[in-house]
Amino acid sequence: MTRSVQALAYSRPSALESSQAGRLLGLETSGGLTPAGAEAHPRFFSGFVTSPQIAARGLLAVADVAAARYFQRLRPASLDPVVTGNGDRLRFESFSGCGGVYARLDVLSEGLDGAETGHGTTNVDVNNPLREALSRLTGEDPLHLRVGPEELAVTTLGGAVVEKKVPLPDRWLRGFAEAQVACAGFDLRAELSAAEAVRFLRSLPRTAGGSGRGPLWVVPAGKTLRPTTRPVPGAVCLPGPERLVALQRVLRHATALRVYGPVADGAATASAWEVALPGMRLTLTLSPDASRGFSGEGGVLEALATEEAAQDAELVSVLLAWEPRIDLADLAAQAGLSVERVRAALTRLGTAGRVGYDVADAAYFHRELPYDAGRAERHNPRLVAARALVASGAVELSGDEGLALVSSGERRYQVRRSEGGVLSCTCQWWADYRGRRGPCKHALAVRMVRRGALAVAGGAR
Repeated sequence: MTRSVQALAYSRPSALESSQAGRLLGLETSGGLTPAGAEAHPRFFSGFVTSPQIAARGLLAVADVAAARYFQRLRPASLDPVVTGNGDRLRFESFSGCGGVYARLDVLSEGLDGAETGHGTTNVDVNNPLREALSRLTGEDPLHLRVGPEELAVTTLGGAVVEKKVPLPDRWLRGFAEAQVACAGFDLRAELSAAEAVRFLRSLPRTAGGSGRGPLWVVPAGKTLRPTTRPVPGAVCLPGPERLVALQRVLRHATALRVYGPVADGAATASAWEVALPGMRLTLTLSPDASRGFSGEGGVLEALATEEAAQDAELVSVLLAWEPRIDLADLAAQAGLSVERVRAALTRLGTAGRVGYDVADAAYFHRELPYDAGRAERHNPRLVAARALVASGAVELSGDEGLALVSSGERRYQVRRSEGGVLSCTCQWWADYRGRRGPCKHALAVRMVRRGALAVAGGAR
């Protein structure tokens, strides 16, 4: 498995401090991007949070996920949470070490008081002493939040004094991108009141294997959710219910629980679980199986396989302006592209960490992850293999527009296109997953060759 080391440099450790003026939560930032370009220690916010205890617990929940491995817990893993300033809110994001759980705390405008929110993305230091201090925070006395160095320190920093080096596998990067793609296909499936949310979440097993064999499903039943072993109409998949444990941090403050997912088709799927809080939202998105992360889901491969999407993504990226909600129609009008092409371009930008997806808003948002997430595309195994097949001339287009042959090793595979445009294959990958985890390398190669042939034909005219 390819991996690199991510170096995070902070001017000093983040800390929760008390003084005569009140409590100050200072979150120190590492290198990141802002509208002014790259900055060593960007500053996004200095003001008050309206619900200090809830904010502290929400931040701890995000840090819990960053430090967790929900499958094969052989070693600890922790990459400091990512914070994005979107002008009207702060978003704190993390991804589990096993690559199967994505967490985000959105501190909305009503949860912030007394200052404007800046724009940009960076990592924030969440160290063990800070975690302990946040866990002891009680009461609702005013809490001043500072994200980034003090204003005076911006010009006087003499260099980083705190450095963390964290392994960053390609699989982790791909998973972060795939989680956003999965979320873009979700709809709201259920909403529970605060009391029912607490009752339901506290009934879930907290250890692996508690749900028995196979995935657990839940279906709306009156005011609550009822577990079921079958994906009946209206059911939502809850894969590895013990992975929702981080939500326990904020349950006592919940005002509602919202569940998002795709239409059930009989197979295990990803799902998102959002706890609504005063002025905030905490959302956990779970991969379809606790034993595998998001990295192999293949939802981004179609967008990565097209040169058209690459060119469109380059254009669209210039038009992004750290929006908290990207309006597809407006962006399409600015770019002179169709909404479908803009959507494909955003999917491609997601693989480089340049957009995320908010299920509550049903919209993409602009952010720039502070590491080389473009590696996720360059090293994607199926994409690399498909390009190798194309380069070696392994793809043979048939006179029948719906059929192609692909030579791979000592075998030849038939790739057929259905009336809906879906490509099926005679390989084992297709037999196992039937397209649920994205296209196989053979179908990707055929897609690339067909688009290349169309481009040549278009140029000839």
